[in-house]
Amino acid sequence: MKPPLLLDTHVWLWWLLGQPELPARERAALDALAAAGTPPGLAAISLWEAQMLAAKGRLKVDVPLTHWLPTAAAPEVVDLIPMDVAVILALDKLPAGFHGDPADRIIVASARARGIPLATRDGNIRRSRAVKLWKA
Repeated sequence: MKPPLLLDTHVWLWWLLGQPELPARERAALDALAAAGTPPGLAAISLWEAQMLAAKGRLKVDVPLTHWLPTAAAPEVVDLIPMDVAVILALDKLPAGFHGDPADRIIVASARARGIPLATRDGNIRRSRAVKLWKA
């Protein structure tokens, strides 16, 4: 069963860390999905992005990352989407002008490969129209 949507890294972090940047209706919708046993998807590259943010001091969590990350990526929280053959082939189908950030490219390709919308506030991704966007 495929997840109902894919979270961009920042949306995943905002959701789990209770950040005000995530609107209440979207937070409630994500909470309801997880509670119903249909958690949102998360591209595996987002785990790397979280680690990099923590290493740079831009992600602050109350416990060591070695404890926080396994909980944040648990199957009842998110459905991890691996960087598999379908995702790699979807990279070839991104629009020619799509920006070059490797993580963003993999996240968008992951959503496209699974045929699911992406929850993102990234202006470059939103303007590209390269992926269907999630609306809570």
